[in-house]
Amino acid sequence: MAKTLVAIVGSPNVGKSTVFNRIIGERHAIVDDEAGITRDRLYGNAEWMGHKFALVDTGGIETANRPFQEQIRMQATLAIDEADIIVFLCDGRVGVTRDDMLVAKMLRKINKPIILAINKIDEGTHISDINEFYSLGLGEPMAVSGAHGIGIGDLLNKIVSYVKEDTEELDEGVVTFSLVGRPNVGKSSLVNAILNQDRVIVSDISGTTRDSIDTPFVREGKKYNVIDTAGLKKRGKIYESIDKFSAIRALKAIERSEIVLLVIDGKEGITDQDKHVISYATDLHKAIIIVVNKWDIVDKNTNTMSDYTKIIREEYKFLRYAPVVFVSALKKQRIDTLFEMLDLVHNAYYTRIKTSLLNDLLQDAQILNQTPDFNGGRLKIYYGNQVTVGPPTIVLFVNNPEFMHFSYERYIENRLRETFNFEGTPIKIILRERKREK
Repeated sequence: MAKTLVAIVGSPNVGKSTVFNRIIGERHAIVDDEAGITRDRLYGNAEWMGHKFALVDTGGIETANRPFQEQIRMQATLAIDEADIIVFLCDGRVGVTRDDMLVAKMLRKINKPIILAINKIDEGTHISDINEFYSLGLGEPMAVSGAHGIGIGDLLNKIVSYVKEDTEELDEGVVTFSLVGRPNVGKSSLVNAILNQDRVIVSDISGTTRDSIDTPFVREGKKYNVIDTAGLKKRGKIYESIDKFSAIRALKAIERSEIVLLVIDGKEGITDQDKHVISYATDLHKAIIIVVNKWDIVDKNTNTMSDYTKIIREEYKFLRYAPVVFVSALKKQRIDTLFEMLDLVHNAYYTRIKTSLLNDLLQDAQILNQTPDFNGGRLKIYYGNQVTVGPPTIVLFVNNPEFMHFSYERYIENRLRETFNFEGTPIKIILRERKREK
């Protein structure tokens, strides 16, 4: 089950992006005084008091006829439809506007938790300014200041009071994977080849698939679940509401997957958008397979596959653990190879290491390559323990986590990969300080 989705909506220039940035804890959305600067939706992950949720920043909804306004309104409408919780943000300095009334009218028609937040209440003297917002008919307004952080804690408390906990766990006995990538790289055709039947609409028109489609199936006695997602367009071409709606569906599909297949057009090669899509999967610690499709139409010689793999490795230096598979969905070529890799990566995602073997490796690693001086000290790894799988997560008990240099952590990870089967899966390494006995 995907995280609870919270959408921030409202008219232009009320500070939605500022509040969004404040909640997710980073300057992710562009913040500018010019009205309407956020045209497309931005998506981020947030956590408060142990509760995790996803957050969407939307473009402003207004009555004025501005460029892209119809698309922006449709995007916001789709965000409202997709979200589980709505934060309706208004400007406390301006007061209730026609645009606020327009948004309120939209929200009164839906049966979802709606939190009315009044932004730019920076001083106690302005707190009474929120009273007029009762007229919107959406309950008690909350005073906040995105710029100064005032009231954000109360807003987050209100949000998490509605958050549904994700109690659904992935079944280790079912290989659950999703296909992501730009439009028209052949994802739907690949799903059909995987299922060996036309279960998904296939078209040459870019962006035909507008939803995420789950299809459980059995192959050679093994259970699988494939999630097909709509293609993600370049950010400069993403004003169409359906594309943004599909983007969120794709991100939610990644969350529900164990393995993410990044599908690349073998003829067109790698683009920045491919990297953007897969970065979300790496943030969520998903196993990854890079699938080069349309291999049947690529001009080849004896070294083409090897050369192409080198290019991918150069472009995706952060994905050196991800295997590369070359297929042709149209000709149904090398589909068996893809399934072999899916099974291998799935096993790696749930690999468990015996504590004794892990600690033998850690001891040998430190003998062969002494930890460097870093941050005023030298790291000492006392022992390690694997605490969970999906992905494999290892806790290292050390003298001081601040002494760990990133290159030495990468060295430990490489030793783990050389010794055990971690093909295609990330490895989470958590550092814990071992308290000295008094």
